[in-house]
Amino acid sequence: MGLEETTPRNASFKLILGSSSIARRQILSEMGYDFTIMTADIDEKSIRKEKPEELVMALAEAKADAIMSRLKGSTDLKKSEKPVLLLTADTVVVYQGIIREKPSSKEEARKFIKDYSGGHTAVVGSVVITNLTNGNRKGDWDRAEVHSEPFNIFAKVIYRNSNQSALCTEIYIIGFYNQ
Repeated sequence: MGLEETTPRNASFKLILGSSSIARRQILSEMGYDFTIMTADIDEKSIRKEKPEELVMALAEAKADAIMSRLKGSTDLKKSEKPVLLLTADTVVVYQGIIREKPSSKEEARKFIKDYSGGHTAVVGSVVITNLTNGNRKGDWDRAEVHSEPFNIFAKVIYRNSNQSALCTEIYIIGFYNQ
């Protein structure tokens, strides 16, 4: 195999993923990027916006700000010969005009999944890239409309403590079938 397969895609810059998302880690890894992980540890519930597009942007920017604050004065950043990029993101689901974030319990997760069966939802996500070397920041959001057929679903809800500060819920869909 060639050199291209062994050289990280981001050999000209360092990348920090500002997220504990397993999916985001997997995407970057599968794309061939080397990165470090830092979590923002912010109170996402304290940031409220009426429009989901504004909310996901505000949350991704708040995550970037929190991580930048922790890194302020870092000798690693000052010594870096390459630009250092910070990637933060957020995602919400909009169901019947209501913004839904991470479920707070197993019961709520099951309710969300049941509600989505045979219905329409929208997934709104944002990505913010901050160049920690020069302070430039760019970000945007996108929206995907999701229409699903009715289905029965078996879900396994796993709780894990993220950096000893927030209970995160991850839903793993382990099987479904059409009714």
